[in-house]
Amino acid sequence: DSWRHWEMHPRGDEVVLCTEGAITLLQEHEEGIVRTHLSAGEYAINEPGVWHTADIANSATAIFITSGEGTEGRPR
Repeated sequence: DSWRHWEMHPRGDEVVLCTEGAITLLQEHEEGIVRTHLSAGEYAINEPGVWHTADIANSATAIFITSGEGTEGRPR
């Protein structure tokens, strides 16, 4: 299922590594929403302060390496 919220990590990068299935990562930038499609074995980085969420069409598994201190969330 797609995420029901946006999140942002102010203190460091977050690595998102897709290990199974497919994920569409959405990142909110000043110029608009940037979509990155990840398949198994691909990764993306959420930079500090960038709001992000994800869409998952069927099912997916991912590893998240996050500097979690100060993480904020908001409804999608």
